[in-house]
Amino acid sequence: MTGFLPAEASTPDTYAPVEIGLHGVTKRFSDQVAVDGIDLRVHEGEFFSVLGPSGCGKTTVLRMIAGFIDPDEGRIELDGNDMVGVPPYRRDVNTVFQSYALFPHMSVWDNVAYGLRRKRVKGDDLKKRVGEHLELVRLSQFAKRRPAQLSGGQQQRVAIARALAAGPRLLLLDEPLGALDAKLRKELQIELMRIQREVGTTFLYVTHDQEEALVLSHRVAVMNAGKVEQVGYPEDVYERPATRFVAGFIGTSNILDATVSGVDGEWVELRAPGVKRLRARATRTNHHTAATVRPEKVHLYDSETEPPTGWCVVEGVVKDVVYTGVSTQYVVELPDEQELVAFVQNARRIDDAGAPGQPVRMAWDPEFTVLLGEK
Repeated sequence: MTGFLPAEASTPDTYAPVEIGLHGVTKRFSDQVAVDGIDLRVHEGEFFSVLGPSGCGKTTVLRMIAGFIDPDEGRIELDGNDMVGVPPYRRDVNTVFQSYALFPHMSVWDNVAYGLRRKRVKGDDLKKRVGEHLELVRLSQFAKRRPAQLSGGQQQRVAIARALAAGPRLLLLDEPLGALDAKLRKELQIELMRIQREVGTTFLYVTHDQEEALVLSHRVAVMNAGKVEQVGYPEDVYERPATRFVAGFIGTSNILDATVSGVDGEWVELRAPGVKRLRARATRTNHHTAATVRPEKVHLYDSETEPPTGWCVVEGVVKDVVYTGVSTQYVVELPDEQELVAFVQNARRIDDAGAPGQPVRMAWDPEFTVLLGEK
């Protein structure tokens, strides 16, 4: 390979027809480029998440798909039809917002019925469809209540039922769980997955929450500064980050500045300060500036114990030990003052794995070393 491009997973979903396609889409606000020439394909029936920090352009992408704003360049296609210039009400798309946007003077039943009534659905058909969607979100018993009489999680489920009742091809969700507490968020994540499986509607979900995107999605697009840095299965994006940004943004990752010192068959040998041995599979371009390994892949040894033959080995001194319940986090300082982290699962009592000031060896199977692209 002579260059590096964001990776897109080859998943079973990619055999389905493309529901929404973005082709060279750019959006500027004054002199600021919010979205910079991105390409995305979301397939029919997918739960697809766009993940990134605040200001990365993800909500702008959602607003362009919904039709609230138009791109300055590029095409947005829904079911193969160009949507640029088409008003929101003529797009077969509905949006669920973080603020719920329910009508406070209407009952739950009337809120869900609102979109259907605008489509001239009446009588028994209206009752049937509203009833089905209230049952889908498990709120049939609350049909006569007003939104103010519901919890935040229940209000969000009403908003989802209302959006789905009209039968859109695509449901856009703009950080819909952002206003909920952590426990309720996790409960609603499971509900969202169940609902999407049952209805089969394509979901495009925008979030800054890494764990939420990994839990919910068939595929994830990671955005940074208006660009898409990687698209793939959640496990691909987590286990094989394409760039330094993706490695650092999703979860905790150890990033080592490194240079290629040689190639041995399928393996690339790397050189980095304070590292005795560092190698990775030669799966990408050899023009690398960094390598990464996840902390849960790292094993700790005392300075006298030899790690398994062929493993990557780093020597340092324990700086901090943090007990987190499920695991203990060890922060190890290298000779060049760089810090690496190891997560050791608390499956047994650990009395000798390391204390502040103690010399240790950190080691891991080179299969878990990931070379990062130049971005």
